[in-house]
Amino acid sequence: MSGFDADLLAHLKGGTTTTCRCWSVRRRDGVVMGFTDHDRDLSFEGITFRAETGLSALAVQQGTGLAVDNTEALGALSDVAIREADIEAGRFDGAEVRAWIVNWDAVRQRQLQFTGTIGELRRAGGAFEAELRGLAEALNRPVGRVYQKPCTAVLGDGDCRFDLETPGYATERDVQTVEEGRIFGFGGLPGFDPDWFRHGRLEMISGAAKGLTGLIKRDREADGARVIELWHPLRAAVAPGDRLRLEAGCDKRMETCRIKFDNLLNFQGFPDIPGDDWTITDPAKAARLDGGSRRS
Repeated sequence: MSGFDADLLAHLKGGTTTTCRCWSVRRRDGVVMGFTDHDRDLSFEGITFRAETGLSALAVQQGTGLAVDNTEALGALSDVAIREADIEAGRFDGAEVRAWIVNWDAVRQRQLQFTGTIGELRRAGGAFEAELRGLAEALNRPVGRVYQKPCTAVLGDGDCRFDLETPGYATERDVQTVEEGRIFGFGGLPGFDPDWFRHGRLEMISGAAKGLTGLIKRDREADGARVIELWHPLRAAVAPGDRLRLEAGCDKRMETCRIKFDNLLNFQGFPDIPGDDWTITDPAKAARLDGGSRRS
């Protein structure tokens, strides 16, 4: 058992054991939670693993090669552990999970058995069931370039390289009015042209929805007010006075990259690629068919 904790291995071979399981959950907003199936709290790696949460887990299914390790976690919904409102808001989507086998009488004797993320979450009758996916799950995602006219980068990512902290491309405001969790009204947004934030991003930085984000569908003026509308409502309550951040939007066109963001060197699209109609058209007589530039 190469790599297994030697002290824990000796303990397991001793016959009488004092072991339990511990799990940590790190959400994407930075919140870390610890759970154990032991009857008292344990602490290690700066995390307190709480016993009163009622969380349990099935055995980890592990294999050699590139097979995806997986397991499930079961538990009761409670205000002191995992709340239904947080699940509904998506705060546990994609959260990092680690699981150990631990000697509760000497927690330095422990072995990390599983590292992965939370997949599908189901809840009913005051309880939840979470699918845990191993690190090999990331290999199931398609990887590669897509050759198309629009840019394939996400504004501000490693391919785009645009700095969204550049003055004039983001602003923080207090919510003045909100409808259905997706239509936000402001008295005005001076310094930002209408439609400036369309295709952009809204992030809540205070209130019950803190940390949640939404993609902006429309940015318009109506009756002297500025209205920001999301594609989908935020999955937590937003109240007037909550603070949010608006980031400028990009429609992925070369002209927008050049004029709005002055970032053409990092444009990730292929604006000169022929369209489908051009590539499948029948041969025809024309004044010029020399393979030269199609752009005037």
